[in-house]
Amino acid sequence: MSQTAAVVEALKRALKARKLTYAQVARTLKLSEASVKRMFAANHFTLERFEQVCQLAGIGLTDLARAVDSERNYISQLTLEQEREIVGNPKLFLVAVCALNHMTLEQITETYDIPKSECIHLLLRLDHIKFLELLPKNRIKLLVTRTFSWLPNGPILQYFKTRAAPEYFRSRFDAPGEFMMVINGMLSPESGGQVIARLRRLAAEFSEMHNDDMNLPIGMRRPASIVLALRPWELDAFHALRRKRKAGAAA
Repeated sequence: MSQTAAVVEALKRALKARKLTYAQVARTLKLSEASVKRMFAANHFTLERFEQVCQLAGIGLTDLARAVDSERNYISQLTLEQEREIVGNPKLFLVAVCALNHMTLEQITETYDIPKSECIHLLLRLDHIKFLELLPKNRIKLLVTRTFSWLPNGPILQYFKTRAAPEYFRSRFDAPGEFMMVINGMLSPESGGQVIARLRRLAAEFSEMHNDDMNLPIGMRRPASIVLALRPWELDAFHALRRKRKAGAAA
């Protein structure tokens, strides 16, 4: 993440901490809400407008810089070896995911059949690889950024593709809180890039909501997974019916 993007993210967190919406920012700047959303999405502000938003959020540039420096000490991804270790131990994997979901030690042991002593041992292992810090009284402090993700095509995503994906797509996706849509089309590389940028923004919004809800009682939160993907692709059955190109034909 660039320094500009990191500063804007810190400003967004400051606004959320004061429960300020884009609509309220828009009124302060005398702009439309859509214009404000575009500014934040593109990380593009004039200095005057940036200072106005900082004043509204009650935070100074120095405080924003400190927040960004603190975030730099966090990790955005694990190493290949660390992912292999986590996915190779089901209980370690479970505790890592629970920590990412902001569950406490007590909530983990109340929800899952893991003795407290064993759970502490697993948390200490995650502490050792700097995934989290186990504080006094067994409080858990995550050491990952808000944009933390698993390695592309790494052990954990491979686990999802081979084992979790069949379980995930077993649903009919017609129950409350479920949704799935498959859209097919033909896009230029430029349009495809725009779709990917929007998917990244949606993923960031999902992460923000996840963090916003962390202080709700555990009974008001439940595990949720969203899968976002785009690739040039055609069903194998369709591809098999394509006409074979003549030798020397232009690609």
